[in-house]
Amino acid sequence: MRAKDAARLSAIRLILAAIKQREVDERVELDDAAVVGVIEKMIKQRRESIAQFEKGGRRDLADAEKAELQVLSAYLPAQMSDAEIAQAVDAAIAQSGAAGAKDMGKVMGALKPRLAGKADMGKVSALVKARLAG
Repeated sequence: MRAKDAARLSAIRLILAAIKQREVDERVELDDAAVVGVIEKMIKQRRESIAQFEKGGRRDLADAEKAELQVLSAYLPAQMSDAEIAQAVDAAIAQSGAAGAKDMGKVMGALKPRLAGKADMGKVSALVKARLAG
């Protein structure tokens, strides 16, 4: 507030409102993992909005969403590198004994708790699918 950064303040208020809303809806106090889940969901929504705004030619709205996306990303744990993600995927495939695309659910089930908040699960899913197909 004191820095007069209205965009950042607005994004932080959105985060707090989303967390509070989920706590009220579920009548629980969210732990760190659940808060990260809320922020990830908000980031996913912003990415989808950016794609739609750019497709519709609304550069101004896309830029506003990108600014919010940057603020939201700052509140997530450090993201894993592509090499670390690939290593985790290979380990999960070996551990679960997955042989083909039909075993993708087993692999993703093993990866989700370990990578949640540290990696874009869309990227992880695509990598798992590629590894199991090839």
